[in-house]
Amino acid sequence: MTALTAKIDQVEHAFPLEVSGTVAQVRGLAVHVADLAVPVGATVHFLSTHGEEQTTGQVVGFSDCETIVMPMCTTGGIRRGDRVAVWRTAQTVPVCDGMLGRVVDAQGTPIDGRGTLHGAMMRPLLPPPVDPLTRMPIDTPLATGVRAIDALVSVGRGQRLGVFAAPGVGKSVLLGQMARHTAAEVNVITLVGERGREVRDFVDKQMDAEVLDRSVIVCATSDEPPLTRLRAAMAGIAIAEYFREVGRDVLLIMDSLTRVCHAQRQIGLSAGEPPTTKGYPPSVFALIPQLLERAGRTQEGSITGFYSVLTEGEDLDDPIADAARGVLDGHVLLRQKLAHRGHWPAIDVVESISRVFHDVTEPAHQAARAEVVRLVHLYEQVEELLSVGAYAHGSHLDFDLAIACKPNIDQLLQQGRSEAGGRADFGKTARQLAALMEAVEAHRQQMGTDTRRTARATGPVAR
Repeated sequence: MTALTAKIDQVEHAFPLEVSGTVAQVRGLAVHVADLAVPVGATVHFLSTHGEEQTTGQVVGFSDCETIVMPMCTTGGIRRGDRVAVWRTAQTVPVCDGMLGRVVDAQGTPIDGRGTLHGAMMRPLLPPPVDPLTRMPIDTPLATGVRAIDALVSVGRGQRLGVFAAPGVGKSVLLGQMARHTAAEVNVITLVGERGREVRDFVDKQMDAEVLDRSVIVCATSDEPPLTRLRAAMAGIAIAEYFREVGRDVLLIMDSLTRVCHAQRQIGLSAGEPPTTKGYPPSVFALIPQLLERAGRTQEGSITGFYSVLTEGEDLDDPIADAARGVLDGHVLLRQKLAHRGHWPAIDVVESISRVFHDVTEPAHQAARAEVVRLVHLYEQVEELLSVGAYAHGSHLDFDLAIACKPNIDQLLQQGRSEAGGRADFGKTARQLAALMEAVEAHRQQMGTDTRRTARATGPVAR
């Protein structure tokens, strides 16, 4: 009965065997095609006057009586009068278990030279939204292997977090370390708009054989057309959804959400959308929740999403950063000043937040986190005075405690980029945080003892 239902569905959604139009004009990145009555999202072939296939494209909009098509490559070689024929009306990507250990492009085609995929099924790039009533609560922690995150910005299975930072602060290295050490069963790593050499560097330096065997890497470099970059992001999420549906816990890494939005901005402006905030058309701000809301936890499995977001310096009021924060379940903020000091990962634990922290941690963990953040904030307040030698020890007990505990806190928060450790253990990080609290309490008691000794040595003031 299931097979019959599938066949009926195919017939109901069947499209005429041959639908085609002709190229009328090229405007920037878009091609305007006459007499092509197909829906938005349809994939088409550009054919020369001799019938030879030149490239593929996708319908992105309409202008008067013309259909606007965005090619998957450059518009070079396309001429007025070339025929444009429909290939398929639905956007899909192949998915299967055989993708594990592979590097694929935006079409889901392997580019690692290890042959084709076998037994793949086609999955829609834009499925219907997940019913909110079928989403499971996020109440189970997921270790990332980064102590600063696991201890103070604890992540739950199915959560979505942004990694906000300016270029060059270490976002990609941090995400690579998560991929190596995460407790998730499957990694889906989507590299959008990266430099060509960085893709190979990521595979060679961030992935070992064991990690690659449980990972799928989807990439579209910065020199590829905007439609290809956008499709790579959607393909990565669709692949992650497949593994979630078969019962896996997935870590989805997208580097970067900002470049995905840049691609959508180019597509939207080429299709005739009006620019709004800082040149971004409305479709960009509609795209962000469409991408981010697809992660989460269901009855079958979970997708925990980390999305890198580029910022201008320390400014988080960038339109993309601001829109993403409104949808995400928290954010990790990387600071340039910490990176310049050699503090890695350069995570600002005071400004970073996980909105499900209290749902995935124990009360003792929560109290410890509050104390560490308080001490870090106190140290930041007195740091400038310390640098110029203007702080007098003993003038403020809380400042004294923060200064005394700084080495212990740094030992927990700093982590070597190539630090060994294998798969992450959330319980181990919780124990390290508890040990830090014991060190803090020891410092506090020692300071109390020193204060009492000073008071006895001083004695009562003579009249």
